Amino acid sequence: MSALADRIRGIVKAPAPAAMAPPGAPTTQPAVSSANTLERTLGGEWRSGCFLVERRRDPNAKHGREPIAGLAERLDRSALEAPLFAGDGARPPFLFFDLETTGLSGGAGTQAFLVGCGWFADDGAFATRQFLLTRPADERALLETVRAELARAGALVSFNGKSFDAPLLETRYAFHRVQWDRDRLPHLDVLHPARRFWTGDDCSLGALEARLLGLRRAGDVAGFEVPSRYFQFIRTGNAQPLVAVLEHNRQDLLTLAALTARLLHLSRVGVSEARAAGEALALGRIYARAALEDRARDAFTRAIVLCRAPSGAFDPIRIESLRGLALAWRRVRRYEEAASCWRQLIEVRGCPANIVREATEALAIHFEHRDPDLAAAKQFALRGLTAHATPCAQQATRHRLARLDRKLTAQSRMSSIPELDY
Repeated sequence: MSALADRIRGIVKAPAPAAMAPPGAPTTQPAVSSANTLERTLGGEWRSGCFLVERRRDPNAKHGREPIAGLAERLDRSALEAPLFAGDGARPPFLFFDLETTGLSGGAGTQAFLVGCGWFADDGAFATRQFLLTRPADERALLETVRAELARAGALVSFNGKSFDAPLLETRYAFHRVQWDRDRLPHLDVLHPARRFWTGDDCSLGALEARLLGLRRAGDVAGFEVPSRYFQFIRTGNAQPLVAVLEHNRQDLLTLAALTARLLHLSRVGVSEARAAGEALALGRIYARAALEDRARDAFTRAIVLCRAPSGAFDPIRIESLRGLALAWRRVRRYEEAASCWRQLIEVRGCPANIVREATEALAIHFEHRDPDLAAAKQFALRGLTAHATPCAQQATRHRLARLDRKLTAQSRMSSIPELDY
């Protein structure tokens, strides 16, 4: 029996004794090696029941092609454009936030073990505060501290935060029955406008960072490694694996701030700053949604000019830009200009059937009522009838064709009556 007990003790080793807590540290501090404490390894301090790491990036330091102070100035000048993306009420100060979590798929069991917050200081530096969950039992204290941090923002800024970060936090707050007024704070999720402005196969933060900012990270930790590094810290108490995780989080926050500055600057200056047709098209949509009609028309026109494909060749951006411009002209009752855009649309090879139907219907209406040419109206109505319309749309088109036939018959009869010579 004694030999069996000895063998079990040899397999299941007792955990190493916890290091003595430093003066003033809360009892929630994890067991870490005395030679490798959190304070020494991560350079932070204990505050309000969680571990806090604060950093500042010098204003003159560059992030990609631009100094940090330049990004701060650009964001400050363009702050009034934030409501275009985050709704009314969005205003400075902007608080950038990003989570590192115990899992990448979300779910009720996923925790945010690191909450990073960043902002531009008055001197142009970029400041960050990172709140680290040193053990699962301290999650409530961390959430309460983070809630106070987020509450000072005029608007939250994230990357995919509306779909992942904010719902995950909301789940954890609900689990601990801690109130969080998520809906009170305007939230700018940069991922969604980024997909419209900077179209491409990869709209991840890293891809946008390389493409738009000219920055390629060296020695960065891969996202899929982050949870395992945290679990290693929890098992061993060794914080060294978290050094790269915190740096990765700080870089993400600064890149998020740089993309936000670019986005708001572009919307403030307008199409003269658009580098590609996709940016101009996205600007047109943003302006149209905000009822800035003159700016919307200029943006759609610029997008058409910037399209590389020749007129008539298939180009999704050209198609959407022509459609946006046609609708913009129609909203201000400039029907001739709108008709010109609709006609260009239906001449594009491979134009989607739904847009062809929309264009032919608009042209049929135009030539029936606004610039009377009944033969042309019938021609466009017939073309719309063959564009795979729904049964309801087909019925409406047949009604229009019947009406046009009656008008054409009446017109023919009127033209056949000889004029009387008095």
